[in-house]
Amino acid sequence: MLIYRFLTGVDDSSFCHKVTKALSEGWVLHGTTAYAYDPEEKEMKAGQAVTRIVADQPYDPDKKLVDY
Repeated sequence: MLIYRFLTGVDDSSFCHKVTKALSEGWVLHGTTAYAYDPEEKEMKAGQAVTRIVADQPYDPDKKLVDY
């Protein structure tokens, strides 16, 4: 089964660490990084989709994706 996550955060080193952690856990980048300016917070936000193939098992919407 292919699972999907979309990581988001302020565009700073903490976001890069979040993505790096996901990659170290076997997630793979999917698509390009998205950027948007948040006028209320006056900062750039970033988002990155990641996917991972896991052993065949039934999908459970109540299960955290990091627990697969």
